[in-house]
Amino acid sequence: MSRKQIHLAAFMNAGPQGTVGWRHPEAGDGFLTAEHYLHIARVLEDAKFDMAFVPDALAVPRSLGGSFEPAVRYGTGTPRLDPMTVITLMSSVTTRLGVAATMSTGYQEPYNLARSMGTLDHLSGGRAGWNVVTSFQDAEAQNFNQDKLPDREDRYARAEEFLEVTTRLWDSWSDDALIRDKESGRFARPEEVEAIDHKGRFFQVQGPLGVPRPPQGYPVIVQAGASPTGRDFASRWADVVFCSHESLESAIDFYRDMKERAAAHGRDPEQLKILPAATTVVGADYRDELAKHEEFFELVDPEAGLSRLAYHVNVDLTQYDLDGPLPSLEVVGVEGHYREVVEFAEREKLSIREIGRWYGARTEGNMIGSAADIADTMEQWIDAGAADGFMIQATHVPAAFEDFATQVVPELQRRGLFRTEYEGETLRENLGLNRPERGEWRNRAKSVAVTHGATA
Repeated sequence: MSRKQIHLAAFMNAGPQGTVGWRHPEAGDGFLTAEHYLHIARVLEDAKFDMAFVPDALAVPRSLGGSFEPAVRYGTGTPRLDPMTVITLMSSVTTRLGVAATMSTGYQEPYNLARSMGTLDHLSGGRAGWNVVTSFQDAEAQNFNQDKLPDREDRYARAEEFLEVTTRLWDSWSDDALIRDKESGRFARPEEVEAIDHKGRFFQVQGPLGVPRPPQGYPVIVQAGASPTGRDFASRWADVVFCSHESLESAIDFYRDMKERAAAHGRDPEQLKILPAATTVVGADYRDELAKHEEFFELVDPEAGLSRLAYHVNVDLTQYDLDGPLPSLEVVGVEGHYREVVEFAEREKLSIREIGRWYGARTEGNMIGSAADIADTMEQWIDAGAADGFMIQATHVPAAFEDFATQVVPELQRRGLFRTEYEGETLRENLGLNRPERGEWRNRAKSVAVTHGATA
């Protein structure tokens, strides 16, 4: 029997990596240069990664003490370059590596996003991916004519309609609409191009899109919802779910829940790929790398870690006693990160200040040690039904990605767990995902908004 194949994505900021990754002795400092991203793209493609994934936020965080000073001082969530520019650059020096960027449904318009992602999917030969976020920072809202972020239900209601409109725009051209017949002078079949004439609660979009249907049908949709609303949304719309877990047990529970939700929505659960975060530290053995990581850990100022945590949960932690336990929080931000923190802090009995030190240099998935040690842990998670692959997070770049590519990937290949060559040309093909038929949005949408006129 053939082994289940692991999928690998690389989580990389378009800026400094992590909270103190820029302080690592082996960290490069070229994140404001094109060559930095071109080099990482080549490393990942040579290692046969499925995709590079670039997160984003539309503000300099102000969550700690109501000021952007801690974020600027420690490089927490800032600076961030435009991810679409970065992944377009990365796609230009690769031929198989998928490239995915984060764009918010809260502060984009469906037509612009459909056009940008559709364009990249064509120019890259079908390798584009979109990480759907609803935004989780009041600081982002304040850069876009709002005083504060809308509540979670409203954000997801807008995201729901946003996905429907975007996918309908991608479907507004049939796959064979283009003719380009020089003899007859007929460029395309008008009867195979349709307006969408959408009128809903949040958007009014006529269409059709000015870009023919993307090579992948829809660019690969990535999502990281951890709340009940987010999980329902992801289980209907996402092709890839990025998640974060403090224990194997919580990862197994999440994996089972998401697959069951997908099946309940009439989807093949195998068409939803679950990729937990894995921060890998590769060395001669566990003791060697643990010592190196502890040296790195000592670089973390507790305030830097708290700045990162406050940014993720969108709660100002300075209002609490930093030497006391973390109270129960009403989390507006990333619920998955909050649950991970609570699980670890309760187990280790950490104060808020101690949580900051840990959070600033945490290694998700406990993947520290030799290449064989890390491959053992990955194999354990796959066999236990906790993952379809992993989102590799580097403590520092580009060296940590290089270590993983040259040491762990060959070990996974030796065990028959990871490809030695790409299976296909598009990101969907390499992830084992079907290409959506035109009109697939109807099967994924929670409810069909009021529309008038032609539909795709």
